[in-house]
Amino acid sequence: MYNAELLSDRIAAASLERRRNREMQRQDRIFNAKVRTIGIDKEALDSQVNERKKKEQAEAESLKAYAADAVRNDKTACLLDQCQLKDERLLQGAIEDFRLNFQPRWSRREYDLSNPDKIRGQEEIQMLPGLVGEDPDSQGRLKKQQEQLREWSFQQQHELATARHQQRQEEQQYDQDRVDLDNKALQLQTIEEERRRTVALATKNFNLTKAAENAEKRWKEWQQQEEDNRIDILNQLQGELLSESQEQGISVLGLPRLSPDSYKGLADEQLQHINCQQQQIDEKRRIQAEQQQEELQQDRFRVASARTALLMERQQARINKQLRRTQDNTNLQLAEAHHEQTKYLEKVYTNIPDDSYFSQFNTSSR
Repeated sequence: MYNAELLSDRIAAASLERRRNREMQRQDRIFNAKVRTIGIDKEALDSQVNERKKKEQAEAESLKAYAADAVRNDKTACLLDQCQLKDERLLQGAIEDFRLNFQPRWSRREYDLSNPDKIRGQEEIQMLPGLVGEDPDSQGRLKKQQEQLREWSFQQQHELATARHQQRQEEQQYDQDRVDLDNKALQLQTIEEERRRTVALATKNFNLTKAAENAEKRWKEWQQQEEDNRIDILNQLQGELLSESQEQGISVLGLPRLSPDSYKGLADEQLQHINCQQQQIDEKRRIQAEQQQEELQQDRFRVASARTALLMERQQARINKQLRRTQDNTNLQLAEAHHEQTKYLEKVYTNIPDDSYFSQFNTSSR
């Protein structure tokens, strides 16, 4: 039979593939902390990760170079030891050959003169102590080699512990330097804020003083002008021209008319009209004076409000400074407690789980 692919099978396969793709995309969004978390500085974190990787790579290369040096030193020591053993064996063989060829047993002083054939007959079966190829001092040499390896191991452990201690001290010094820099930056910021506040206060006080002086100057100028106008009006009213009789200004044609060339005053209706206008002018001046007085009161009130706001701002700044100092002390205590807890956990939890233990969790996005 022919394998015919149905339309429903293709639709089901396409639907399954789409679900798989959506699941993979969902897992990427959920399990990727950098994409899921909002408000992080990814560039700074990436730079820190790169610096950390470079530091770890440099440490690994240093350890690798140290291990290569140790291996090379071990090989050199082994070669020197082999050369020394070879030289000793050659020297021992040369000595034995010399004794065998030039120092026979019967030429020694201890030779049995009473029975020389006895020792000469036993000479052929005499053997040097130890078999051929046997090393009598192998146990001692092996013990010395084990002691030397133990000393090298202890020395390497000591150097590794010293390097770790130095690295820990450098990290502590780096943390302390960061804390000192943060404190210095905070102090500089506080000094800058205090300087700006002092400059703003001085500028505000100068502006308020200048405004008060200008208002006082305008008030005095207005009073002087009003006084000059009043004196001028009184002089005009009390002058010879205006104090003469009104009858001289009456025209020959009758009372309703006045002579322009000999005008000596105003009529009663005109005077009443002028007096009414003068009263209106005085009332307007009084209202303006009250408005100016009210404006002065408002200016004084604004100055007092500004001073009160400045005092409240200084009090709030002192409170914020005290709160920041308390927060810094609390953060320092928490950092020390975290450091002590970390040291305690490093001592207690020695069996640290690896990545394979954590990779078995959160394998699905559902």
